[in-house]
Amino acid sequence: MKLSKSNKTFVPQIDTIEKKWWLINADGVVLGRLASSVANILRGKNKATYTPFFDAGDFVIVINADKVKLTGKKEEQKMYYRHSGFMGGLKETSYKNMLAKHPDRILTHAVKGMLPKNKLNRKILKKLKVYAGTEHKHQAQKPETLKVD
Repeated sequence: MKLSKSNKTFVPQIDTIEKKWWLINADGVVLGRLASSVANILRGKNKATYTPFFDAGDFVIVINADKVKLTGKKEEQKMYYRHSGFMGGLKETSYKNMLAKHPDRILTHAVKGMLPKNKLNRKILKKLKVYAGTEHKHQAQKPETLKVD
């Protein structure tokens, strides 16, 4: 079977991809909704040139990550797990402890779970910059403000 030109997969050239910088204020936004919006922008799903196996997404700066909201009883019940690789090496951290010590890791962890589980995940995650306060060091990139509900 012969394919016509319209049926071929579009693969963008690396030189032609324009990567923008977005600034998102996480103050009062629900964690899951924010994480899915950020993941879509990082992957490039908001662009017409989206290709699943190609990193064509934009950079995202998130400020006020310590003021993100959770619904229901998740503030008391949510746990974060990690394993050392040794027997009995399962460590757990509650949401409240994580918020007190590393508020930026909460959003990073949520976004990482929404990205593909491969080498592209690590490449895409490097484009996410999360800050607990209102200050960030990326003014030179002139980020555009994006409102997330």
